Amino acid sequence: MTSSLLNGLNPQQLEAVTHKDGPLLVVAGAGSGKTKALTVRIAYLIEQGVLPREILAVTFTNKAAKEMGERVEKLLTSPDLYNIQSPNIGTFHSIGVKILRREMNVLDRATGFTIFDSTDTKALARTLLKEKNIKADVLNAGGLLGKISDWKSKMILPKDAQSQAENYREKLISELYEKYQAVLLKANALDFDDLILLPVQIFQKSPETLKKYQTWWKYVMIDEYQDTNYLQYLFAQLICENHKNICAIGDSDQSIYKFRGADMSNIMNFQKEYSDAKLVKLEQNYRSTKNVLSAADAVISQNSNRLDKVMRTENPEGDQISVLELGDEREEADIIFQEIANLIGKGFSLKDFAVLYRTNAQSRALEEAALRHAVPYTIVGGLKFYSRLEVKDILGYLRFIVNPSDEVSLERIINVPPRKIGKTSVDRLRAFAQMKNIDLARLLPHVASVEGIATMAKNQIIKFDTMIASLRQLAVEKKLSEFLEIVIEKSGYEDMLKKKGEEGEVRLENIRELVSVAKKYDEIEPLQALPLFLEEVALISDLDSVEKDDEKVTFMTLHASKGLEFPVVFLAGCEENIFPSSRALFQPDDLEEERRLMYVGITRAEKKLYITLARSRMLYGDIMYNSASRFISEIPQELCDGNYFAERSLGSSFAQSEPQIISHGYEVGELVEHKKFGIGKIMNIEGDILTVIFQEAGEKRLVASVAPLEKVDMDFL
Repeated sequence: MTSSLLNGLNPQQLEAVTHKDGPLLVVAGAGSGKTKALTVRIAYLIEQGVLPREILAVTFTNKAAKEMGERVEKLLTSPDLYNIQSPNIGTFHSIGVKILRREMNVLDRATGFTIFDSTDTKALARTLLKEKNIKADVLNAGGLLGKISDWKSKMILPKDAQSQAENYREKLISELYEKYQAVLLKANALDFDDLILLPVQIFQKSPETLKKYQTWWKYVMIDEYQDTNYLQYLFAQLICENHKNICAIGDSDQSIYKFRGADMSNIMNFQKEYSDAKLVKLEQNYRSTKNVLSAADAVISQNSNRLDKVMRTENPEGDQISVLELGDEREEADIIFQEIANLIGKGFSLKDFAVLYRTNAQSRALEEAALRHAVPYTIVGGLKFYSRLEVKDILGYLRFIVNPSDEVSLERIINVPPRKIGKTSVDRLRAFAQMKNIDLARLLPHVASVEGIATMAKNQIIKFDTMIASLRQLAVEKKLSEFLEIVIEKSGYEDMLKKKGEEGEVRLENIRELVSVAKKYDEIEPLQALPLFLEEVALISDLDSVEKDDEKVTFMTLHASKGLEFPVVFLAGCEENIFPSSRALFQPDDLEEERRLMYVGITRAEKKLYITLARSRMLYGDIMYNSASRFISEIPQELCDGNYFAERSLGSSFAQSEPQIISHGYEVGELVEHKKFGIGKIMNIEGDILTVIFQEAGEKRLVASVAPLEKVDMDFL
């Protein structure tokens, strides 16, 4: 008798669900009913007589695991089918913890371990660096933990790391890695990577233990297989090496987490690993219109490293894709909210809209536009711009410069960046100021009279006070954006972030975006500009904190959008050097990952897709003139509403305008140095616009009269 569970499945879903024994690879395109196939498959196996406890399903989030369990339970109409026990559904980490609670004795360790979260591991890393007297410009806690995590995900233990170290930095980290593990062992503690690493070590050390789990978990399903790293692959391979009943489900076209250690070769090589694997492609899309889907397929087909599939849908053709080229990021944001208002008039709700972007710093212009248009919004996967730590720190400097009585801001910044002015010193300063009934700021130059503060801390406090005094003088002399750049540099904040590697660069970009905001006040008298700027920011912050209504537009990065869907999607900032990122332009593999990110963005849209770009963009404190993203040209013109491509064929007014005759002293072929992008060569000049190829950052279009450029001696290289 045919199972009622199979009702409503398409032929490919049916294949995936009913394949029982042997390896199975399910290539599941975006919106193809992947979760439905996976949950019905679990229920169907149970209905066919597989004990629930014999099933292991691995997801990448606890939320996904919980939802999957609930859906399976609803599918099983007979409670007896659950046979008391439920299937094992969880993340790699949660499954690993269950194994370790039972089997730690295999490694001669107690089962009563604690798990260190990121705060604990950062504190441990800082302690180890301090003990070795390693300065932040050599190695910081983030860099140390990142490399340790990378090694663990590749099953590289401390002794292996030491023998494989290729340079001084890696040698240093490998020594600290050994100490790090020793401290964890002594504390009977594990970090997150250990939750997968140790179960693998147990399986490798004890064949009997491994056999127990191989017998226990006879059917293994792994969701988002394209996002697995080597350690996760090894975990699954060990469990399934005898029975080979592994179902890997995922999509090579949605592999966008290489920076987190995801190894796409795991899904690409699955059929080599399991030569008799059954391949099922879920190519029926239930989410998007035909136009959206055709655009996604056209873009992703440009990639060579992928598991080929062609998505189809029975949904309507739908609206054409709107490609909008605007003047700058402010106009881009305003047009987005005008379009949202138009569509709300046609029956859409605020929660139907998502605005996606490549980098967090792009949210600033969008947030300000949302406030101008009085539209509630929420940010997924990231803090609101003015709530970010680095932005709040710099605003703390500005507030204290304007208002010496602002002791909250003073206490926030006095030891940021670290100046050896510890909490004890600040507490004693405050107590003395309260005793004398004077402002804390007035006490700083007289700190020598305060007892109980170390001489070094006193000297640092005086240096800090002198710096603030000099900044207060500059505040009444400089344009606001120039002054802000001086604060970022003189405070030491810029240097601190530059030493934090990739994490620091992201935070530095957010601060540079704050400079972009400040440029709006450059024409106002310096004495008035800074208070006005802080007043605007305070109002924005107050509005940001009001979050009562679920009806909100969603802002998020493209990376955070994976797995979600919205009736209307705006892909903002689709320009070369932004999306694709300039870092990816010279590495084919990285460029393909950027294209996969574009595919993910396009396929979030159910009914309507907008792609926006700006001819000029103030970002990270610089005006950028980037060409349209190559991904736009990969979408067939007939899928788009025509305006953008029509203007291109005629030549936009921007492109046709006569070059201004401006005397800036630059010539084609000259070498220049940019504060952010480094050394570059001028390739073209159009009036005040220079096209420069930089050694690291690639091609940039810059305004000669504004950009922080200096000529470089031609013999420099």
